[in-house]
Amino acid sequence: MIARHSSILLGIGAVALPSLALSQEQQQQSSAGRDRAIQEIIVTAQKREATLQDVPFSVAAMTEDNIRATGSEDIVDLARNVAGLTITDLGPGQSQVAIRGISAGQVVRDQPGVKEQVGVYLDESPISIALFTPDLELFDLQRFEVLRGPQGTLFGAGSLAGTLRYITTPPRLGAFEGVAELSLHDGSDSDFGGAVRGAVNLPLGDSAALRVVGYYNELAGFIDATQPGGSVKENVDGGEKKGGRIAFLYQPNESFSIMPRIVYQKLDTDGFPRIEIYNILGNPFTTTEPPVTLRRRGQFTQLEEGLEDDFTLADLTITYDFPWATLTAVSSYTDRDVVVTRDATSLTGSIGVTAFDAPSELVRIDSPLIDTTDLQAFSQEVRLASPPGGVGSLEWVVGAFYQDVDREYGQSLPTIGWDAAFGIDNTQLNAPRDNPFFSNLVYDFQQIALFGEATYRFNEQWSLTAGIRWYDFEEERILNFGGAFATVTVDEPGKVSSDGVSPRVILTYDMSEDVSFHAQVARGFRLGGINDPLNAPLCTPEDLAIYGSIFSTAWEDETALNYEIGTKMQLADGRVLFNAAAFYSDIEDLQANVNAGSCSSRIVVNVPEAHAMGVEVELFARPNEHWDFGLAATWLEAEIDTSVTGGGTEPLAGIRKGNRLPTSPEFQAAASVTYMWPWSAGLDGFATLTVQHVGSSYTQLEDQEPGFGTVGPDSFIPFGNPTIDGFTFDPKLPDYQIGNFRIGVRADEWEAAAFVNNLWDERAFLALDYERGKRARVGYLTNQPRTYGVMLRRSF
Repeated sequence: MIARHSSILLGIGAVALPSLALSQEQQQQSSAGRDRAIQEIIVTAQKREATLQDVPFSVAAMTEDNIRATGSEDIVDLARNVAGLTITDLGPGQSQVAIRGISAGQVVRDQPGVKEQVGVYLDESPISIALFTPDLELFDLQRFEVLRGPQGTLFGAGSLAGTLRYITTPPRLGAFEGVAELSLHDGSDSDFGGAVRGAVNLPLGDSAALRVVGYYNELAGFIDATQPGGSVKENVDGGEKKGGRIAFLYQPNESFSIMPRIVYQKLDTDGFPRIEIYNILGNPFTTTEPPVTLRRRGQFTQLEEGLEDDFTLADLTITYDFPWATLTAVSSYTDRDVVVTRDATSLTGSIGVTAFDAPSELVRIDSPLIDTTDLQAFSQEVRLASPPGGVGSLEWVVGAFYQDVDREYGQSLPTIGWDAAFGIDNTQLNAPRDNPFFSNLVYDFQQIALFGEATYRFNEQWSLTAGIRWYDFEEERILNFGGAFATVTVDEPGKVSSDGVSPRVILTYDMSEDVSFHAQVARGFRLGGINDPLNAPLCTPEDLAIYGSIFSTAWEDETALNYEIGTKMQLADGRVLFNAAAFYSDIEDLQANVNAGSCSSRIVVNVPEAHAMGVEVELFARPNEHWDFGLAATWLEAEIDTSVTGGGTEPLAGIRKGNRLPTSPEFQAAASVTYMWPWSAGLDGFATLTVQHVGSSYTQLEDQEPGFGTVGPDSFIPFGNPTIDGFTFDPKLPDYQIGNFRIGVRADEWEAAAFVNNLWDERAFLALDYERGKRARVGYLTNQPRTYGVMLRRSF
């Protein structure tokens, strides 16, 4: 019934998702006096300002008001509202981004050498990491931009599939203004949460201004963890996110400006949104161990888990307007410290059972797995761009980019008493005492690039855009592994390097001021890297033969050649927008992420050929001053085109011709409807209903292989004298629908709203999560249950 109702809503469409968004000034008007034309949004997708409709390729943008209207709290919520954008969500601060189906599978914490496929920027500063995409607060944003398709020409490595940009509100000269916001929420199956946010803009004379933003967000937990002995800790995945930014603008004249800024955010969580269907240490099938039945949103742990993420960004933006060009220089420094603590007792215990036939008391020794990431990154970009509107018929931008990233990553498995219990001295195996697994990896990454792009307008109808980027990068790594579970490695060096070019060509035909067509060919790239060694002591002979046959020390650059045609239309005097694009991406050397079974290792394997093709449609309409409608949808086919067999004849690790690329659904859509009405003089009412549909997908390539969802006698570990000799589960992540509703009133300087998110309490499976080839535990990452709350906002 719910799915049928969702389909009806998707069919009638809804408010601007993602790009129909009212500006703050426009929403403060009386609903009876609203412009009937849809508000234009200015974006900087080509590193110069242009309206969304004038950018000659597929771009989406959401303003902060639109983000609030859809009930979005983080990047995962945003992705459900943007055509072609998907997120693999491992919890706050641990998101992996994919655009247009180009995905190589879930990146896990112990793959620090993997590069991102989608670039993420905070204004002009790159902030993306393959797994730990910062979970930034969505407050005081001008907009959130999604640039679909390869953006390697202007944004470089990591933008193979596209680019995300958080555009913050800058300081404003001569304006004393601000906003304060309070939100509170609760749920039938979650903890209490809420947030306090504020921003103030302070003029400092006629030529300077300061903007200060601060926030505190109490994250509501909703996962219940059963403990040894049967007690239950409720809502263990809660946490808090706090931070802010300070930006100072000095503009002594119309030609020169300088803006230093500091951004800080601290994210702490007490657990992960994982629901388990099987855990070797806690399941209902044991007879000599206490049987355990988990709750609907439940897991089994005997140790506290969590994440600590400290993010600091300091950047400096300088602009100078020459008569013939604008010079922009952006210097950025990022410092990121991340500590992830997981309860790995089931993992360590499963090894104790299979390798040592350990008794129960040794299998259950507390065993936390601690991952640490310490990253410092410096980048410098300098570019020149033609004046707004270009010079004659030509618009252009040229620039240079430099980046230096130092990253240290480590894992430790402190299991007190392990050495004595199992008679192994880990200090003789390049590890601390009672650490059966230990690693330390130090990376030094450097790249330089030169880029340029120009648009030439032949006449009022035809224009041609051409650009190219030359890049050169080098990565060095020092690797240490130790402990009884690892292949002992001491100060092993590694080095990879690459150089090349990334071009783009776009032909645009403007049929009229309101209708345009474009055709694009663009190349994107993702830099290669170095694999960690397999954990050979943990591998079964069969797995060692399988994964050893496809293991390579280094993997090559991944490239995508994208072909796109599209149209952008404004109809009915600007009251209807219709944007559509069809694309085909030819992917070479896809960097597939592979779970190496019993080895408890992850490796990257190049897949010679793959493709992603599809259609994106966005339709937005404002028939009168009361109603807004819109629809955003993506149809997608993303598949492997070449099997990888290793030394045999059968495809390995799911790298089979015809298998779907993981994490991306074949169909995704978002829709909503907003109604506004005059409540009284100076007071308007509004109500917004949004519905999001996300199709089925897989977490990894191997999940699609026949029999993957069966853990049989050959791999099932019979701990606790269970009544079963195996179990089955569905590795396919089913489609799901989420609805949000918001109703409220607003005046010129304040707004009050009540909301319900996840109206019908959908329990979506967002990613498959398992340990040691499904031998230790199997579960899914899931979403926030139904929550209801209120929001108060005051501006001045």
